[in-house]
Amino acid sequence: MILERLNILNYKSIHEASLALSPKINCFIGHNGAGKTNLLDAVYYLSFCRSAFTTIDSQLVNHDADFFVLEGSYLSDNGEAEQVYCGLKRGTKKHFKRNKKEYKRLSQHIGLIPLIFVSPSDTFLIEGGSEERRHFMDVAIAQYDNTYIDALNRYNKALQQRNTLLKMEDEPDMELMKIWEEQMAVEGETVFKKREAFVEALIPVFQHIYQTISDDREQVSLAYVSHCQRGSLLDVIQRDRSKDRIMGFSLHGIHRDDLEMMQGGFPMKREGSQGQNKSYVIALKLAQFSFLRQSGRRVMPLLLLDDIFDKLDAQRVARIVNLVATEDYGQIFITDTNRDHLDQLLLHADFDHRLFHVADGDITS
Repeated sequence: MILERLNILNYKSIHEASLALSPKINCFIGHNGAGKTNLLDAVYYLSFCRSAFTTIDSQLVNHDADFFVLEGSYLSDNGEAEQVYCGLKRGTKKHFKRNKKEYKRLSQHIGLIPLIFVSPSDTFLIEGGSEERRHFMDVAIAQYDNTYIDALNRYNKALQQRNTLLKMEDEPDMELMKIWEEQMAVEGETVFKKREAFVEALIPVFQHIYQTISDDREQVSLAYVSHCQRGSLLDVIQRDRSKDRIMGFSLHGIHRDDLEMMQGGFPMKREGSQGQNKSYVIALKLAQFSFLRQSGRRVMPLLLLDDIFDKLDAQRVARIVNLVATEDYGQIFITDTNRDHLDQLLLHADFDHRLFHVADGDITS
């Protein structure tokens, strides 16, 4: 998929922009706070119907405006034109359209324009709680499996209902409790199998990319951890129901799943340097890119690289540049404050490219 033209009106710090984009490499240079990340977030929004940084859409409207509009003109891998529009006015429901036809459910759009966003905040995958790592899996799988989000939503609804019963002061209706537990088990095991298959396929690609970035000097591992690995999820959920009643919430289930991230047999969270942590998450995201490209509809994803060279030594930067500046990757959006990094990227890439300057929300070529 290629984004040929992007129109932005009142999105965060960007008052107005209309950009004709390169089908391969688009570089955005500017100081910190200039609006580079906001531009990438607008591209992300057109793929996922939401921002990469907040679920509150009203926070995305420019402070001096009452609405925002995003429009993307895409060219599919089959050469078909796709028009995507999103408009939001403060206090009202957002409108999301494909080829001028509004979606009944936003979930119908997810996966049409696969996208990988690599940003400085990705270090939360290592430093943050398990919810960050579950979100990583969820975003990846939802882009090639249309049934995944529905199963996850049904699980979360059943979990919420069970937690409500667990919080009751009086003894809850046990028949109702069993109904929600059974639904948690059915939907949870569906989600587990999809996550398990995703991680199993991701690991060898991830390790290969990390070895390339580190020049084979470091050994890393990735493992999926889930309560479903203990046996029947229904048995696991019901086994500690009395403890759940004391706590007031469900202690077991796929809402507690995690990814174990290690380097040299020790947790990345404890042992990894800033450069090693950043290399780890970049390798994860690039592996995710490769996986998406080979899965589902086999559509070439967009790749968004936000300030990825910060905290990396020159050798790792050069290896990452050599990785992404190949035909294995499609259209790339890359931001940096350092023109030298981008010049190095373009020097190694015999591809069409365009260079944009970003300052105070204004974007010029």
